[in-house]
Amino acid sequence: MQNKSLVSHIGTRLLLMLIILTFLFFLNPKVSFAQPIVLGVPISRGYPDGVDAERGITLAVEEINAAGGVNVAGTKRPFKLEISDTRDLEPGVPVAEALLAVERLIIEKKANFIVGGPIRSEGALAAMDVLSKHKTVSILSAGVLSPAYHKRVAENYDKYKFCFRTTGSVIPMIEGTLGTFESFKAKKGFDKAYIMVQDVAHARAAGNSLKEGLEKKGWKIIGYEIYPTGTTDFSVGLSKAKEAKVQVLIPWFDMPEVSILMKQWYDMKVPALPIGYIHALQDEGTWKATDGKVAYSVVLYAKAGSVATKAIPMSEAFVSGHKKKYGIEPRSEWTSTSYTVVYILKDAIERAKSLEPEAIIPALEKMDMMGTYGKVKFDPKSHQIIENGDPKETAVSMWAQWVDGKRVIVYPDKIATRALELPPWMK
Repeated sequence: MQNKSLVSHIGTRLLLMLIILTFLFFLNPKVSFAQPIVLGVPISRGYPDGVDAERGITLAVEEINAAGGVNVAGTKRPFKLEISDTRDLEPGVPVAEALLAVERLIIEKKANFIVGGPIRSEGALAAMDVLSKHKTVSILSAGVLSPAYHKRVAENYDKYKFCFRTTGSVIPMIEGTLGTFESFKAKKGFDKAYIMVQDVAHARAAGNSLKEGLEKKGWKIIGYEIYPTGTTDFSVGLSKAKEAKVQVLIPWFDMPEVSILMKQWYDMKVPALPIGYIHALQDEGTWKATDGKVAYSVVLYAKAGSVATKAIPMSEAFVSGHKKKYGIEPRSEWTSTSYTVVYILKDAIERAKSLEPEAIIPALEKMDMMGTYGKVKFDPKSHQIIENGDPKETAVSMWAQWVDGKRVIVYPDKIATRALELPPWMK
């Protein structure tokens, strides 16, 4: 009898709660039962680039939700993250893994949008057909530097109009790099360089383009070395560079062993400043890991934002928020781009007053907001983010130099926080 009485009591309380909740719903339905906006995030969670992207996206979602969410035609709705590990950066993992991850997010997790990745170019290119099939808007914010991505959108807009990209491609990176070297040449008188690249497609292509472009601008390219992935000794190439008295080393590597290159450069006191895409040196922990021998190296970031600058106020707020949440400053450009991509979607949704692709796509094509890396605008035909050297007009890349244990921006001039420094043995 006591058990029946208890069950009856619980049933009565549940019924009362249901009545109260129903009353609250009719009183204010827009706030009480807001359906979340699902962001599907297909990234390689076991690799630093994937971790960077996840941290940026997570921080932005938490900030937006804490501020009340996204206003969708008068209804405040929160973002909800659904993250799927594509493993696309792991050696030997087939592209099919990334495709399954994207399709699973759309079909099983009911993702309204896809952001982040896949990070590997091959995976992202293959996923374009999945996005087209399901009519799901996607904004890439990590990796994928292949020019083929935005070319495919421009050449077959009706099919691939769902695909946008904020990361950029290797072409503007090279163009920007050539402009940077011309600036350094004018300021420091540099005109002799030694190129050292990793034996992977993007690095070889970059090395060839830089060699050709710099020679056309009057530079003397004294040497061009290609190193297999995993190389741990760069002393022979460094000796050649030292003997030839070049002023600039141009490394283009994404492998972690590049830290050994920097240690050897420092110990050998090679009188040439390292300036290049040295992806592993972006990490805040690089200084400690190399015993400070990364000092004076200048590292390219495909997008600004992961080092704060007063020229871009959102970068200051982002870096501060990231350090508060994770205890460290953002590592790579993909943390910055992935943080901003959530705010891009929020802006587009609120202007479109809808989650439907036919409303979101034109809203993204008319995007005009400030991000962590400058003004966000998309080319309406290719859906590629537009970039140059002025953050008030478009997105910008960034060159950061390691000085006194910190990363400081030295180029472009419009966002620089400190002048370029030379190591003592070059002065």
